[in-house]
Amino acid sequence: MAWLWLGLGLAFCVFEVITPTAFVELMMGISALAVAVISLVIPQFYLQALIWLLLSVLLIGLVRRFVPKRTARILQAEVEAETLTQIPAGQTGRVIYEGSSWQARCEDENLTIKSKTKVYVVGRKGTTLFIIPAEFGEGLTFHSES
Repeated sequence: MAWLWLGLGLAFCVFEVITPTAFVELMMGISALAVAVISLVIPQFYLQALIWLLLSVLLIGLVRRFVPKRTARILQAEVEAETLTQIPAGQTGRVIYEGSSWQARCEDENLTIKSKTKVYVVGRKGTTLFIIPAEFGEGLTFHSES
């Protein structure tokens, strides 16, 4: 049985190189290699399979902690957008940005922005964009708070 687990372990490791699966196949392969050694002591196949399954789940769970999570695409600094609705002073409205409708608020809370106005995106907090009218946008920097 050791040869079976050894072959299975090597196959999983090779498959990880061919079709990357965020280390899932690699952890299954390492588990199979460990069970190849364990099979010299424990001859029952069902126990070997159970150990392989538990060890695979444990290793996959551990490795998931170290694999970076995908991050949302970061908005570019000072990108143009256009208001879909009027944005009253101190309130939110809607803008079209990168082909999608976003909730937006004017960076200057004392300023009202009319509908169909060209604006610059200068910041973001969660799903709300902070904007300024294009005529005021020169020289400002972008900030983001997720």
